[in-house]
Amino acid sequence: MSSTSHAVQIPKHGDSSVLAYVPVPKPTPKPDQVLVKVAYAGVNFIDTYQRSGLYPQTLPFIVGREGSGEIVEVGPEVKGEFKVGDRVAFMGPGSYAEYDAVSTVSLAKLPDAISLEQGAALLLQGLTAWSLVRQAYKVEKGDWVLIHAAAGGVGLLLCQMCKLLGANVIGTTSSEAKAQLAKANGADYVINYSNGYDELVAKVNELTGSKGVHVVLDGVGASTFDVSLKAVRRLGTVISFGNASGAVPPVNIMRLAEKNIRLMRTTLFQYITTREEFDALSSELLGLVAEGKLQFAIHKVYPIQDVKQAHDDLEGRKTTGKLVLKL
Repeated sequence: MSSTSHAVQIPKHGDSSVLAYVPVPKPTPKPDQVLVKVAYAGVNFIDTYQRSGLYPQTLPFIVGREGSGEIVEVGPEVKGEFKVGDRVAFMGPGSYAEYDAVSTVSLAKLPDAISLEQGAALLLQGLTAWSLVRQAYKVEKGDWVLIHAAAGGVGLLLCQMCKLLGANVIGTTSSEAKAQLAKANGADYVINYSNGYDELVAKVNELTGSKGVHVVLDGVGASTFDVSLKAVRRLGTVISFGNASGAVPPVNIMRLAEKNIRLMRTTLFQYITTREEFDALSSELLGLVAEGKLQFAIHKVYPIQDVKQAHDDLEGRKTTGKLVLKL
């Protein structure tokens, strides 16, 4: 095999113009890694945070946190679970590339019922959503759940999962078209915030008998944080897990005392630090997908050469569901 490959690499932090598809050395897997010939790479907000410098990276930096493809080489310390030719989905750095050396800690074989295109779309957002409703806050039947950006990739999954678990689901979206999509994915009620958030708390109180929701799942960040605190009930939980509108400013902790609010800032990777933790969550997720109980909405598949457009579309809130790059 050739010793060169191609990847989307950034020489400096900045807007989408810093993204370049360039020749790079083909990675060599470490003894406990496998080499994957990448078929598709998932596009996520974390990619834009790392590109922009919100999450600073050592430069130059190959972008991407998840993908799918076929194993073409196996390190000598990899156990027999994985072999050359296996169809896999993975999470790990550098997935916007023809080849990626991947740790087996966050590597999953794909069931026959799941395509490579789906495989690239499901792990990061799927495990993020599943960990939120099973680990960060265990959603129970009858709970009232408020999901911000309910028509986004994670939002649509959260709507489906919370409905599957028997919750009453309230979603927020920025348009009527997105509202209909959220409803089609399990949201019982959808609030359009395109004209501001003033009506949101009143609507939540109307639906919940002025009690508020049990939990708010907030991946938007700065622009929704205040309304999340207002919409949650006494002894409720607010979980912040994303920065789509910018990072949440420093918080005066005394604000939580008004209703004894539990506030949590999660990141998926602290739930899957070991192979056992990853397997526990990913096997449940893949099972739900393979059984048809969970649908992944792929908004668009972009050729890898159109990566700048994919980032612009994601950051411009022009998409619903998942964006995927085809290598």
